Amino acid sequence: MTAPARQADTRQTDTRQTDAWQADPYADALRTGRGPLYLRRADGRLLPLEVERWCAAPDAADLTVLHRCRGKVLDIGCGPGRLVAALAELGRPTLGIDVSPAAVERTVRLGGLALRRSVFDPLPREGRWGTALLIDGNIGIGGDPRALLERVASLVAPDGVLLAETAPQDVDERARVRVSDGGHAQGAAFPWARVGAPALLRYARDTGWATPPEHRVARWEAGGRAFVALRRVSSSAGPMPWGA
Repeated sequence: MTAPARQADTRQTDTRQTDAWQADPYADALRTGRGPLYLRRADGRLLPLEVERWCAAPDAADLTVLHRCRGKVLDIGCGPGRLVAALAELGRPTLGIDVSPAAVERTVRLGGLALRRSVFDPLPREGRWGTALLIDGNIGIGGDPRALLERVASLVAPDGVLLAETAPQDVDERARVRVSDGGHAQGAAFPWARVGAPALLRYARDTGWATPPEHRVARWEAGGRAFVALRRVSSSAGPMPWGA
């Protein structure tokens, strides 16, 4: 599948995903700041979502991400907005985007700037963001990490940075999931992905990303969570040795 076709298919998928994330279990959890909340797979397996952590202040692991941000920041899938609000308090110009009205409402209430948009919608400052964030499992958006990385590459500046949270395990899987409260309440099914650092780095090689040379640690762990920093490689810069 070509890149334009893959992105068009992802836009259609993201429309379905938008409806799913507006389901009552998700909106209710964000309004109350409490779970339980899960992604329910077709095989019945429940993947826990850490709503309480998302709705709290940034923790020590989050701070390792915030301290690596540079320039203007785009938080993709900002959820209830803890990172957007924290960056705003630090004086870092930041925009959060999320398909959930409840998430955008809570982000704005915290003092952050947020728009109800999909990452595949037209966005402000395309090609000029200094940093893009894919935290809290958001590398799974659309169920196609390669298409997502291509899209994010078009959003950041030629030397922009992507800070992504990966699964702690070496995993690369796709699944159809529903947002669920663990009981009968659940949203529509949509595709999702879980990607560990090795898989993410493989996709990054093919989509115009490299580990940033100014960061001593392009991969790090904190609080039981795993992160990767990638730098956009501009077309004029030519090939760059991985990890240089």
